[in-house]
Amino acid sequence: MPTDVDAGRSDLELGDGWTRRWTVSWRTGGDDASCSVHDLVQEPVLTSDPMRHFTWRRDQRHRPGLQFLTSTGRHHGAESLEESRVLLALDFAGDVVSQPLKISFATCGKRRAHTPDYLAVTRRGVWLIDVRPEPLIKEADRESFAAAAEVAVACGWRYAVAARWREHAFAGLDAMASRRRLRSDPLGLRPVLLAEAGGGRRFGELAAATGCEPVARAQLLHLLWSRQLGIDLAGPLQDRSLVLPAEEASR
Repeated sequence: MPTDVDAGRSDLELGDGWTRRWTVSWRTGGDDASCSVHDLVQEPVLTSDPMRHFTWRRDQRHRPGLQFLTSTGRHHGAESLEESRVLLALDFAGDVVSQPLKISFATCGKRRAHTPDYLAVTRRGVWLIDVRPEPLIKEADRESFAAAAEVAVACGWRYAVAARWREHAFAGLDAMASRRRLRSDPLGLRPVLLAEAGGGRRFGELAAATGCEPVARAQLLHLLWSRQLGIDLAGPLQDRSLVLPAEEASR
């Protein structure tokens, strides 16, 4: 769930012409580039490389790693378990860039820099996203988040800080992800499930309709993960969840 960032705006220098004074830098093919916020919308930052490398060492307190996304067909970096969870959710969104750009912004009396965690291209627009558990957010973080939000608005993007999860959300994502590598279908259940889902069926009813419910449940999770079927992730994943063909779920 996102958190409010307005509290961090008070010290930002947002007077006339601020979009020309604030700058943004990114990296593509090993080369660095930069421009003003005013010109950012014309630049190819949606295909940029990560601004930092995702490194590991024995004494670090966070858990970095690489996570494969079905939607992009490649690995994406995460610097913590919380970021890995957000990546799992973004796998249902579209294209994703990790650590896409660095924002250099002005506050009262000093200049600061901030690197947002993700830039995601979705069916509902482009999202600039930061990830920080709510108890760990400090005042300096709120200022950085507010600056990132202003840059997003200037570019016509949307912005969010992923600070906490709804109780049900990650359980459903994790259940589907557990079956993402299910390669075989020896009982031929997938065509049956796809046909039975036409027009919409409840998850439990759909699994029971095959005559082999335990195996059908695993195949259903795989079909949901691979976007062949769709479900509303705003609610818990349960037997009464409505399952739809992918083309109907995306409307």
